[in-house]
Amino acid sequence: MDRTISLFSAEASGPGLGDLAGLLCCHGQITGFGRTAARLSVVVEEPWRAHVLAREFRCRGADAQVSKADCGRPQVRTSFRVDLLPLALRWLREGCAGPAQDDSGKAVPAGFRLSGAMLRMWALAGGRPGTQGYLLGVDPLAPGMHERLVEALTPLGVSAKLTGPKAEVPAVKVTGKRRLEALLELIGEPPPGAEAAWPGAAPQPHAESHPEAVTSTA
Repeated sequence: MDRTISLFSAEASGPGLGDLAGLLCCHGQITGFGRTAARLSVVVEEPWRAHVLAREFRCRGADAQVSKADCGRPQVRTSFRVDLLPLALRWLREGCAGPAQDDSGKAVPAGFRLSGAMLRMWALAGGRPGTQGYLLGVDPLAPGMHERLVEALTPLGVSAKLTGPKAEVPAVKVTGKRRLEALLELIGEPPPGAEAAWPGAAPQPHAESHPEAVTSTA
């Protein structure tokens, strides 16, 4: 395919803290500390995801630590930081400080525009090949966000749909050769170790019924 860098590609501009909003598109969580600071965290399925994401955090000036969440899965988490507060103010519903047991507290911000860099973060945290396309995991505790995220993909040339009710974990599904090529152009080449989770790779067993997604213990 033509790998010309598009205006919206993850490679089109330098990394910035705003790119980390891609983690909030899936099951990443942001927790506010009053109106002074915020912490961003995400629990992932495989250790490689945690280590790659920690590097992505650091290259954006936000140190992050890899640890084990209460559920036993790898977790990437920042400290409470002043520079993450704008992200919290945009993504947390008014009156919410962070995730509750049955509610993430998140909402897609008004006027949200998805970029290739955000989409790359989303794929690194919760993307995987499916049996007929590519799956981008969404937060099961934030069902009100799902349709909005599908809509946010359309201006990037990546029309998508939500997985059906038989899927154990909700996800945005991208199908079709042209859409998958557009998705790959947007997110760029996989980092070492991520090849099997990138668009175009063979689906992993039971990819459409992935084990239960989890939210972080921020």
